[in-house]
This record gives sequence, C-alpha cells and structure tokens, in this order.
Amino acid sequence: MYVRVLPDQAAGRLLDYRVPEAFAGSVAVGSRVRVPVRTRLLAATVIEVLGESDVRGVRDVAELIDAKPMIRPALLDLARWMSEYYCCPLETAVCSVLPVAVRDGRVAEKRRNIARIAGEVSDEDLAALEKRAPRQADALRALIEAGGHLAVAEAAGRAGVAEGVFRALEKRGLVVIESEAVARDPYSEKFVSTAGVTLNSEQEAAMLAVGEAMESPGMPILLFGVTGSGKTEIYLRAIRQAVECGRTALVLVPEIALTPQTVERFKSRFSDIQEKIAVLHSHLSEGERHDEWHKIHSGAARIVIGVRSSIFAPLENLGIIIVDEEHENSYKQDEAPRYNARDMAVLRGHRERAAVLLGSATPSLESWHNAQSGKYRLVRLDQRVDDKRMPVVRVLDLRQKSRQSPEGGLLSRPLKDALEGRLAKGEQAILFLNRRGFSTSMLCEACGHVCQCPDCSVSLTYHRAAERIVCHICGHTARAPKVCPKCKDPGIRHAGVGTQKIEDAVRRIFPKARIARMDADSMTRKDAYRETLGAFKEGKIDILVGTQMIAKGLHFPNVTLVGIVNADLGLHMPDFRAGERTFQLLTQVAGRAGRGEMEGEVLVQTFTPFSPSIQFARHHDYEGFMEQEMEFRRAFGYPPFARMVLVTLRGVMRERVEFSAQTLARKLRAAAPKGVAVGEAAPAPLERAKTYYRFQVSLRGPSSMALSRLTRSVLDSLPMPEDVFVAVDVDPLHLL
Repeated sequence: MYVRVLPDQAAGRLLDYRVPEAFAGSVAVGSRVRVPVRTRLLAATVIEVLGESDVRGVRDVAELIDAKPMIRPALLDLARWMSEYYCCPLETAVCSVLPVAVRDGRVAEKRRNIARIAGEVSDEDLAALEKRAPRQADALRALIEAGGHLAVAEAAGRAGVAEGVFRALEKRGLVVIESEAVARDPYSEKFVSTAGVTLNSEQEAAMLAVGEAMESPGMPILLFGVTGSGKTEIYLRAIRQAVECGRTALVLVPEIALTPQTVERFKSRFSDIQEKIAVLHSHLSEGERHDEWHKIHSGAARIVIGVRSSIFAPLENLGIIIVDEEHENSYKQDEAPRYNARDMAVLRGHRERAAVLLGSATPSLESWHNAQSGKYRLVRLDQRVDDKRMPVVRVLDLRQKSRQSPEGGLLSRPLKDALEGRLAKGEQAILFLNRRGFSTSMLCEACGHVCQCPDCSVSLTYHRAAERIVCHICGHTARAPKVCPKCKDPGIRHAGVGTQKIEDAVRRIFPKARIARMDADSMTRKDAYRETLGAFKEGKIDILVGTQMIAKGLHFPNVTLVGIVNADLGLHMPDFRAGERTFQLLTQVAGRAGRGEMEGEVLVQTFTPFSPSIQFARHHDYEGFMEQEMEFRRAFGYPPFARMVLVTLRGVMRERVEFSAQTLARKLRAAAPKGVAVGEAAPAPLERAKTYYRFQVSLRGPSSMALSRLTRSVLDSLPMPEDVFVAVDVDPLHLL
C-alpha cells in the first residue's frame, strides 16, 4: 500500500511513500502523517491512496498522527477545486481547510483530574478517618456530598483543603483519581430558552421554499428581506428542521462583532441542544479554536456558527448552509487562497446535497443577477415584522453652512437636536463613521506638508489617546509631531475626522450621556465585542459610535436614531463597486433604527446629496438602484456581465515591478483567446504599501476558470525576478 502526500512546508510537491503494515488499515485520504523529507520529518496530508508507485527508492511513512482522517474527502476535493479556480498552490488551499491550531499540533487538549470514591464509605469509616486525618475526612465528605465524583480542584475548594489531600486519600485506597479531557467552551454560560414568534404570510412562504430546498437540494435560495423583516427567524426554523431530520447546519456571519449576539440568539432558541453548537472565529484563543474544531470533527456539534473560514468546518451530513448578509466584503479572503466564502458555500452545498440560503437586505449585484437569470430562487420579505414601518431617512446637505454646528461641523444642528431629543426620552442612538482614529491626517497650515507613511502612499492617521500617528495599511507608528517636520511651524493641525474625534465631540456636547465606541482600535480585547454590545442591549450605553462593525445584523429595539456622520467616505474611491458598497452600507446602517415599538429616524450627512447611492438608499429603493447599476455594469463590461481576474505585482524597486507587469500584460495578451480583454499594466490605486510598489494587470472574460487557467499557464512560463512577488485575485471585490 502506497500513499501520495502533500507535506507541509515543501513547496507544494506531491511525494509517494510506502505505508507500513502497522497502520495500513488506518491510513486514508485526508489522514495526517509524518514523513521523512531529506533529513527532516514533516507533517503531511494524504491526498491519494495508491496500489503501487513507480517512484524508485520509496521511503516509509514514519508516523500516523491521528487515527481518524483530519480532512474529509469532500473538503479535500473542495481544496483541489479551490487551488485550480483561485490560482493558488494546493498546499495553500489544504492549509485553509485545516486550521493552524489543529494542523501544527502545538495546542494540546485541556485535561483535569477527577476524584471518584473507590467503594462504599460507612459512617464508621468516616469517623475513624476524622480522628487520624481530619483534613482527609473533610475532603472525603465533600466528595460524598457531591455524589461521589468531582473535579479535584473544585472538591478541594469546597472542603477548604489542598489538592494534595486527595492524593493521600488515593494512597489509602479510598479515592481513585483519573484524568479527563475538558472542552474549552468560549460560550459556556447557559442561555434561557426562547420560543419562536408567529410567522407572517411572507415568512410562511419563505419557510415553505426552504423546506422544499432541504428535501430536494438544487437551486440556492436568495432571501431578499428588508432590514427587520425577520430573516433570522427563518434561519432558526430552517436549522431546527435540519437537526430534527438528523442533519447538520452551518451558519456564516460576516463580522466577529455579530457573533456574540448570533450565538446568544441561537443558544437561547436551541437551549435543549446548546452543547451541540460550536463557534469558530479569530477572536477565540488557540485552545478554544482547537477544541471547537475537534467538537465538530468528532460529530458532537450539530450546528456551527462562524465567520468566513468556517465554510470549511468538518461537518458531515450537511442539511443547510446559511450565509447571512451575503453581500458583505468580509466574506472575501485577502490572502491566498483568495476565496469568497459565499461562493464556496454555494459550491459546497451543491457537492454535499445541502440547501443553501443566502440572506440580505441588499444582495450583491452578482447574487441579484443570478436570481434574475434563474440560477438562484428568489424569496422576498418586503415587510418588517409586526408591520413596523421602515425608518424615515433625511439627507442633510453639509454644503449649506446653516446646517453646520459650532462644534466644527462634525454634527450638523439637525443631528445634534435629534440626539438631544432621543436622550431626553431615554432612547438610544447610533453614530456611524467608517473611519477609525481621531483625524485622517496631520496637516501644516504654513507649508501644506502632510505626515505621510514612509512605507505606503497614504497619510498617517492621528490617534489622540496614544498621541501617535499610525498607518492603517502597514501599522507604522510614530509620535505625533508638535511642530511641522518640514518647516518647523507650530501650526500643524489635525485634518479630517475619525471615530475617536466623533466620540470626543459627542462627549463635549452631551457630558451626561453614556457613550461607547466600537472600532478596530477599541475592540482589541477578546471579550470586548460581547461586553460592549451586551451593555448597549441592557441600556447602559446611550450613544454608540462606531465603524462598519455596527452597521449590520445587530438588533436593538430601543435604537430610534441613527446618524451617518459622513456618507461620502468610500463613494469616490477608484473602484467600480464604490457606488454599490455605499448604497449597501447606508441601507444596512439605516436598518438599525426603529426595530422596536418606536418609529426610527436616520439622518445622513453628506456633501453629495444627489448621488444615486444616497438617494436610492434614502427611499429604501433597492431595485431602483440595482436597475441603474446593472445598466452601468453592462455598458462597461464589468461583473456580473463579465468575470474578472486582477494580478498584482509588488516589489521594493518600482522600475523592476513596472517592467515585470508590462511583460506579463504583453504575454497574457498574446496568449489570450478571443473574448478575453487584458488591460494595460498600471500602478495600483494604492501604489505603495508596506514598502512595496504595486502594479496591476486586469483580465476580463466570460469564464473565471478560463481566466485563471490562462493566468497560471502564463505565470508558470514567465520567470519573475526574485524580488518581485505576484498575487492573483480571481473575482476581486476590491481594486485597490
């Protein structure tokens, strides 16, 4: 028996090995083994089992790491497809399927000592022990009161003795101490059971469609429901239906910030099986990630909730995959393999015969186009639950000086007055600005100098709490200058606005209000998301200031006002998706208001009030915006009417990167079949990042797989300079 394996850290080479008889019956596709590679022993994944090998001098597999295959064959096939489609090495794709916390074996399972009474203990035995060793008697009594077995640490605490006392009891033959594995549960608290609400007619129709999809999986369902229309209730019922049929469920959410509230909702609804719910996201400790993954792998978990990478959770017998807020950019991986978790969900559902439910109030153009062309089944929820009205949206034109307030124009007078009114009524408000920091740059009024990052072509953002200027691209940081670094003038000032500055202004205007901020700077601690959102839900925070992490999915009935401080951020980016992203973000943020009994209001501050993205969002007119945006995309041949690949070259020497990009563009153009357009090599919109100069070449054509194969074949035949690095992004969401 032979196996073909993919060793870790071996440049993606597939190697053949002989399987010793000792574990010949245990090795299968997806098994993790250790194999000799030259003078080292490397961990490897079994890709294929062979009857024979034509390689000379085949060596033996040294060790079988786990008795059960770590990667299911279906997920290994998914990794193979991902490698080809997203133009990345197979090793990189396989590493995505198996998390680091599991793959490298650094994390051991957590264990604890359990004390059990060895046999019958009479009152006479206890009295005799009391005379000879009173502390041991106390320890034994605590164990008896606990039912005869208890963790040693807990029993010692109850008895008020040292843990060593139980070892003494073990020597006497009165107690047996055993070691057992303990799962590190990131959400171990018990949740109170909640019942489902009565469905309205639209929700009933949606559940009927989902039920049909689970009985005979085929076409994915696009659940297009306005904010507050009860999409989560559909998810919960669909999962219950899958679990009751003996199948499993996978739920993807776009942001870590949504995970605590999602987990609370799900564990409350499934209180009878909440120990069978697993959670996966990057804010878990390595130990928690390790234990949650093994909980899924062992089959103990029936429901998995997580972010992007959870699409590779090793669930068996999948019944349904749910992708909440399917339009979100955070489902797209920034590093190889640059997969989109939404698209992988559709593919995995198709391969494993599971229903796929994509939900959003603002579906992506690609998903909307698929629904219109018949690839997806469209299910609509046009009304908010309990006939609650959509919030009133008012656009505030910041060009009108009369709108501006004395506080530097950060909050217009109407927004300030609205906040004052909500605070007086004991209601809550959200202020949204998709830019962290105190100010976007430091500008000298005397000479015009702007503090720039030495390694990126962006200005440094001022963070007042630390008195530092920080690059949000590479993380470069320096002390904020007191005088201009160029002309030494003391008139250097803070230009632009970030969430810190908004928080500071609101604290000045409303000194008695309870205010919190949620952005990447303030949410660094592991439980910061949960604590902040929990306090907001309990009414301990009056005004929540934040970035896009508070823009979607969150349900707070007492929020009656949402203020969008600057709707123009991102609208004028050099990216054909800028208008779509702005519309989606404004609609999602607006949807946080008026979800309870009281009517909601949204105030949008902007310098471009007549932008289609803003006007369509104002009227909650998704289809109107999509119709206009589709015409623009069709006219210029952009997705979804064509597929796209973006090749980015980077290096420290600009001339060498530019020459390499020009050569690549020329070779691609020569090899491209009819119908494939190859753009000119051009500097990336963000030309320099993390010391590297960046140039891009774009390809457009009718098939992503064909574009990917063309790109790979040309790159394989074109040797690049050692200091020029290439990244291929298939179906890119960002062009920066």
